[in-house]
Amino acid sequence: MIELKSRRDREKMRRAGHVVAEVLEILRDAIVPGMVTRELDRIADREIKRRGAIPVFKGYQGYPASVCISINDQVVHGIPGDRVIKPGDLVSIDLGATVEGFVGDSALSLFVGSPPDDRARELLRVTEESLREGIAAARVGGHLGDIGAAVQRHVESHGFSVVRDFVGHGIGRQMHEDPQVPNYGEAGRGLLLKAGLAIAIEPMVNQGGYEVDVGDDGWTVTTRDHSLSAHFEHTIFLDEDGPEILTAIS
Repeated sequence: MIELKSRRDREKMRRAGHVVAEVLEILRDAIVPGMVTRELDRIADREIKRRGAIPVFKGYQGYPASVCISINDQVVHGIPGDRVIKPGDLVSIDLGATVEGFVGDSALSLFVGSPPDDRARELLRVTEESLREGIAAARVGGHLGDIGAAVQRHVESHGFSVVRDFVGHGIGRQMHEDPQVPNYGEAGRGLLLKAGLAIAIEPMVNQGGYEVDVGDDGWTVTTRDHSLSAHFEHTIFLDEDGPEILTAIS
């Protein structure tokens, strides 16, 4: 069942989104070569709680950390641990927080130091651009397929691929609500987009093929061909004036 949110709900989601944006910015600035990913989880947990919020990832279906850290060929859901971040690594950070019963969810990717080559640099740029394309397509009166079609068109026009097995989602009182929001599809098809809909759009883009596998830990998703993968995400709220990005980083 799809729940449309009220103006009061949106205010709470704005506060949750602001916490997520602030903490993501802190994590982005904290990453240096030689750091272990567990340290990023420690920072995320501390900074979310310092703002009076709850780390929504921790304990979600048994997930053991407050943030997901995915590196290079890892697509999403990487569990922080003893892995050392190296120069040239492509690091994706996915973070969620609950404030006053409502959730914000966002992700970004970055290279630690210089990208290994121009194609890797392009992957990062195109993935972030595809998120902007998807958000621009999320308009009241349009259809859910418009979002996925916009993302897919931009990604594939540059020779990359969008992951099919994991998609965006509705969001609000729970991190994952209906509807699912694929990063592929056909414009003009699917759910009619209405004011009050809150969704998380999150392109996961691979340098190679779109096929992925889940690791032995039951969480970490990797590209099947071990090509690089990038991930960007924003929580947005739809109204008649257009989509509002609730997790925008200043």
